[in-house]
Amino acid sequence: MSHDSHLIEAEIASETVFKGRLLEVRKDRVQLPNGQESLREYIVHPGAVVVLAFLPNGNLLFERQFRYPLRRVFLELPAGKIDAGEAILDTGRRELQEETGYVASEWEYLGVMHPCIGYSDERIEIFAARGLHWAGEQQLDHNEFLDVLELSPAEARQAVWDGRITDGKTISALYWLNRP
Repeated sequence: MSHDSHLIEAEIASETVFKGRLLEVRKDRVQLPNGQESLREYIVHPGAVVVLAFLPNGNLLFERQFRYPLRRVFLELPAGKIDAGEAILDTGRRELQEETGYVASEWEYLGVMHPCIGYSDERIEIFAARGLHWAGEQQLDHNEFLDVLELSPAEARQAVWDGRITDGKTISALYWLNRP
């Protein structure tokens, strides 16, 4: 986008501050558009997928899961991390089955959202899954605990308005329910 060239920062140097199993923290020295230098600290994330999974009755599958950083249980859509080399559709299929026990016969790619553009390169790919049928028990990751429930689209919207759903990826995905 040549009309944005006056906004672009250029990397001068980059260093890994921390590298864990999921996240990497980097500190970069950059040249600003005005020629000055500054530091940028950010998190490198492998990306994730979130799924609007429609049951035959029109309701959506949701999960209740404890999230340690905020030390509370959240109501959210099925989602998960993209494994290295994994196609995003395969991530959606895998996470839906592992977390809920359901598989879908129809998949539609809806778009992408970037949940924390100020401090991470994370992207979350959004899919709709239809034609759901029960495939068996959940196959949760080691030490993963969650409950599966269903809400109608109207109940889900209300849960956003009354503060029961505050998860950004879930709110962004639910926005797609209103697509013209």
